[in-house]
Amino acid sequence: MIIHILIVDDNKDIRHFLTEFLEAKKYQCTSADSAEAALEVLKTNTVQVVVTDIVLPGLSGLDLAKKIKETYETVDVIVMTGHGREFSYEKAVEKGASDMVVKPFRPEELQLRIERTLAEQKLRMERKIIMEELNRLAITDDLTKLFNARHFYQRLKDEINRARRYRAPLSLLLLDIDFFKKYNDQYGHQEGNEVLRQLGKTIQSCLRSMDSAYRYGGEEFTVILPQTSCCEAETVAHRIRESVEKLIFVPRENEKVTITISIGVAEYLYGEDNEAFVKKADKAMYLSKNSGRNRVTTLPAPVEPSDFPAQS
Repeated sequence: MIIHILIVDDNKDIRHFLTEFLEAKKYQCTSADSAEAALEVLKTNTVQVVVTDIVLPGLSGLDLAKKIKETYETVDVIVMTGHGREFSYEKAVEKGASDMVVKPFRPEELQLRIERTLAEQKLRMERKIIMEELNRLAITDDLTKLFNARHFYQRLKDEINRARRYRAPLSLLLLDIDFFKKYNDQYGHQEGNEVLRQLGKTIQSCLRSMDSAYRYGGEEFTVILPQTSCCEAETVAHRIRESVEKLIFVPRENEKVTITISIGVAEYLYGEDNEAFVKKADKAMYLSKNSGRNRVTTLPAPVEPSDFPAQS
């Protein structure tokens, strides 16, 4: 990857000297004679490191470092100063700089500081990727790639609060695979896991970007449908149920098998707590089971969102 360095100094000779030296070291360089001009460059260019003098016309180099830190997460700033006694390293870092070099300096020293800054930048990005992956794993079911039950309860709490505040409808689906224990006993847990994986993909394919699906536990799944009435949620539930019916599994050679699911639908009623809302969807799902399976049941008839008291 080509490293792009922005050199900011109101002295034309210094800009030219540093550009010539760094380009000889295979860096791509752009220069600016003020902090304001540098900020314009950053709007349209991908820059890894900004090397700036502290004393500039208009905004100072430290002000520039502060603005870059606030706006550009992946850009590091090295400040240059001929006034080492006036500007401390600590003050520069406090403003957002990654490093400071005191004039006069050998260009090789600046090169080493740039290399160190780039190494630290790479390490930060690697750590960020690791942390994002760890956070993803903490809320994701490894088998189905849907969210897990722990994340479900936090997300449900957030969506209920949002529904209360904006008087918006909110619906919940609870799904269970029919006769899944029998399937596992007959074909083994590995084939059962394949059913769970395919079901996770199928549920996700039937949802909008604002909806979210979760493996609730075992062969049970939940779906949170924001801004969705129970009638609209029933439509989604039937779409999922019909899509699952079309899945074909081959747990043994020359043996094709289909599965079905039972679904409960519930719409949030003002005043319900999280537990009551989930229990209502769970009760609806068991009614689907007791009524013959492979069906959708809704409980109860909801009030209109306009009847909800306004929330501050």
